Amino acid sequence: MKTAFLAILLLLAGGASAQGTVYRCPGSPESYTNLLTAEQAKERGCRTVEGAPITIVQTVRPRPAASAASDARVAPAEQRARDSDARRILNDELQRTEGELSAMRKDYNNGQPERLGSERNYQRYLDRVAGMKTAIERKEADVAALKRELAKLAP
Repeated sequence: MKTAFLAILLLLAGGASAQGTVYRCPGSPESYTNLLTAEQAKERGCRTVEGAPITIVQTVRPRPAASAASDARVAPAEQRARDSDARRILNDELQRTEGELSAMRKDYNNGQPERLGSERNYQRYLDRVAGMKTAIERKEADVAALKRELAKLAP
């Protein structure tokens, strides 16, 4: 595979698609060339390639799909509508998340939630309190992230 590619490359570089003698020279990898004289080819132990036409196939690079999508422009009115929808969705999500956070804080009761009947073992109670605290911290991070996203969309 490498030798065929090298041969095509050398032929393209030398412009010998239909002229001159092409030599196949030993080496690692074997190489094909038309840039040698008969004497040089003989010194290197190269053999003449005859009887088989050399074909050069040129391919067209495929166009990336991402560039096709980026070329399409959106009308300004449609973009404003999209931004408005995104802002509305984020506001709804923010309100819902803040409501959940408020309920979680109320249940947490500043680190002193009501003990449940199944928590006779004090360690179970402490584990539940620690889980509640972690959940509240996660929810606070969600609220902060939503506020950042809304700030990006502000007109």
